[in-house]
Amino acid sequence: MSRTKGGTVTHRRHKKVLDAAKGYYGSRSRNFRTATQAVDKANQYATRDRKARKRQFRALWIQRINAAVRAYDDTLTYSRFINGLALAGIEVDRKVLADLAVHEPDAFGAIVAQARAAL
Repeated sequence: MSRTKGGTVTHRRHKKVLDAAKGYYGSRSRNFRTATQAVDKANQYATRDRKARKRQFRALWIQRINAAVRAYDDTLTYSRFINGLALAGIEVDRKVLADLAVHEPDAFGAIVAQARAAL
């Protein structure tokens, strides 16, 4: 049996890693061994932060809703507002509420009034 050479496969694998490390600093974008470590770590961060991004956006929406609710009524807090929405039968998620608070303050004010009335 004749000898097979794996140069093309190895070259393709190295090229794939180095292309993924494009733009990294110094040897992290040039040396295969260092680039492999950098790309592996970057993929770990990306996987972890896809979950973290969802938590961070939810926290941001809650902060925006709380600030907007308190601008309309000093005594009303975020948790009481959400309770009022539930009692009023208004099913709007936090993402939409935060967007309304920023871009449509009049519509958000109407929702706050309905939640306040339900309490």
